[in-house]
Amino acid sequence: MAEGPGSTAGAVLVSVIVVNYNAGDLLLRCLGDLSRQTRSDFEAIVVDNESKDGSFERARAAIVDARFRFDHMGGNLGFAAANNAAARSARGTWIALLNPDAFPAPDWLERLLQAAERHVDVATFGSLQLFDDAPHLVDGAGDRYLAYGQPWRDLHGMPRDLVLSGDVDQFSACAAASLIRADLFRQAGGFDERFFCYCEDVDLGFRLALAGWRSMICTEAVVLHRGGASAPSGDFAAYHGVRNLIWTYAKNMPGILLWATAPGFIALLAAHIAAAMVRGKAAVVLRALRDGFAAWFSMRADGAPARDRCSIGALARRFDWNPITFAWRRRRRAVRI
Repeated sequence: MAEGPGSTAGAVLVSVIVVNYNAGDLLLRCLGDLSRQTRSDFEAIVVDNESKDGSFERARAAIVDARFRFDHMGGNLGFAAANNAAARSARGTWIALLNPDAFPAPDWLERLLQAAERHVDVATFGSLQLFDDAPHLVDGAGDRYLAYGQPWRDLHGMPRDLVLSGDVDQFSACAAASLIRADLFRQAGGFDERFFCYCEDVDLGFRLALAGWRSMICTEAVVLHRGGASAPSGDFAAYHGVRNLIWTYAKNMPGILLWATAPGFIALLAAHIAAAMVRGKAAVVLRALRDGFAAWFSMRADGAPARDRCSIGALARRFDWNPITFAWRRRRRAVRI
């Protein structure tokens, strides 16, 4: 096994957290790939959000590796709360987040740790996610953020051959497969558990950016991703996606930038309503808007300490400002070039 610089025999450098919710056979495949990593100095904390499909029990019976620990959450606490619970008992200097529908290459963890050694001023490192059923195409390379409140997965649908190799600055790391300094995760308060799931990783990345930390994508750290297989979809996804989008913007956007981007934010929400009407989801999205704005002032209050100490100029440079950038992403996603 390749241990690399900074390793100590028997020590735990990384705590890998896998949150399961009815992932079926994907969970066992994910854990099998994790057990075969070229880095052995990790522990794996597998937590279950009250799955009903037997996936957690099957994986626990099949995985006999002593590095793996299996814990029931005692209910469906949501992706954010389950990760926070696991992080509280994590022993690693680093925390790696891995979804059960993400299947890491053998050197995935090693590549992330090598990137961390190269960039000591970076808080989080994301992975290059490829479609499991079409690995010549990119499913995502971290999250970008349109200044008017819209996050999206970068390079979605792009041919892998066109992706430059190396470490690239990004707004935030997608929690499906990422690495974060454990001390910073805890100092930031982990994920905001009110989000339940969706946008919780963007919110965390935003808070770290407000504190002056960078996020990068290591394009050599590769996972195959069965997108959406381990997360609820339909009305649940439509509701939480829009509500949490509002909360992320309300909580983190500094006042001067809030006023500058507010017209674009309103236009963005109007576009979400229009798209929801086409999909027959108008009632769901309107409910998300109602609940999102109902918590607007409490979110603003909670985010105030971080917003008050950030560099406006540095933060603004982390955003995308041209809506055409996001529109092009939507087109590329539709045609899957």
